[in-house]
Amino acid sequence: MHATDPAALELITRGEIDVEGRLVDASNATLYCSISHNGITAHCVYKPVGGERALWDFPDGTLAGREVAAYLVSSASGLDLVPPTVLRHGPFGTGMVQLWVDTKEGDDLVDVLPPDDVPDGWRRVLRAHDRFGEPAVLAHAEHPSVKLMAALDIVINNADRKGGHVLHGTDGRVYGVDHGICMHTENKLRTVLWGFMGEMIPEEAVDGLARLRPMLDADLGEQLQPHITRREIRALRARTDKLLRDPVYPEPNPDGRPIPWPAF
Repeated sequence: MHATDPAALELITRGEIDVEGRLVDASNATLYCSISHNGITAHCVYKPVGGERALWDFPDGTLAGREVAAYLVSSASGLDLVPPTVLRHGPFGTGMVQLWVDTKEGDDLVDVLPPDDVPDGWRRVLRAHDRFGEPAVLAHAEHPSVKLMAALDIVINNADRKGGHVLHGTDGRVYGVDHGICMHTENKLRTVLWGFMGEMIPEEAVDGLARLRPMLDADLGEQLQPHITRREIRALRARTDKLLRDPVYPEPNPDGRPIPWPAF
């Protein structure tokens, strides 16, 4: 099942979850599961609230809800960059459930490469050295959907856009995952997608934000309230307004940490 399948949201909302394993590289409890409903079976990611690691700058027990909030914003904007995501009861209590995205093997959109191996058209973000002391470059593809994702990250104030969170699905679409630390009221944008800074945001992203903005004052604002605070919703509105007034990819905050660590 692909994320754009009309039955996907009902499946992850009502389906029976069977845990098959754990993604051990994740910092919070992240379980790989099968999910079944009305004869349809797929895979999903289940992150129980009880398995969330405490953070100093985000309230405890709120990461699952923030993942849902990112999905709601992405869906309302029409950009559809986040797989269907819900907050529901699971085998280990309430948690985030998100449809699993099968990816194209060997078709990464973000990578760390030797300088001479960076593909034509890719955007170089950071020069560094690998663990052997050899020169390396953090770079990402100049893909239309990667541009849209970089714009969405500004609006949701994504503090953790790692390279491994940008997925090229087998359905040909690009998806972003792992949005547990977003929607903060302070500027915490940390991302590997800085390659577009200073450029105009694509018209498709601007149209999506224009579609999103009135919804934040109506039903969408109410849908977000169980997941983020009223103050965070106001900050979301303000970021959307700012980007609509000046649709340009920003530069990193000089006083902040612009790239998440680790970057993948």
